[in-house]
Amino acid sequence: MPIKKVLVVDDSPTERVYLTELLSKSGFAVTVAENADEALIKLKGALPDLILMDVVMPGQNGFQLTRQLSKDPAMQHIPIIMCTSKNQQTDRIWGLRQGARDYVTKPIKSDELLEKIAALG
Repeated sequence: MPIKKVLVVDDSPTERVYLTELLSKSGFAVTVAENADEALIKLKGALPDLILMDVVMPGQNGFQLTRQLSKDPAMQHIPIIMCTSKNQQTDRIWGLRQGARDYVTKPIKSDELLEKIAALG
């Protein structure tokens, strides 16, 4: 299934703007959420083809939300790429164990992210 709609979940306004601009210029329709609660509200409205998930956020973190979504029959088919400053190998392994399909560390390299998205589509 080609990826057209992307939900960006990140508490950093700078990261949301950067990812929105990068993805929009590449032809994706982008929706943003500042935290897990807002992401869940957006997901009830319309399901994206991909979620880019930060880890460190107030309230429920990205690992917890990824685990929740990967267990939900209505959403478990949506691939999640963790986009985070947590760059330890143990973080990467944990993110993938929670249900993420891939993992990129900040600062995000645009070409790397777009390649990972293309590989999923």
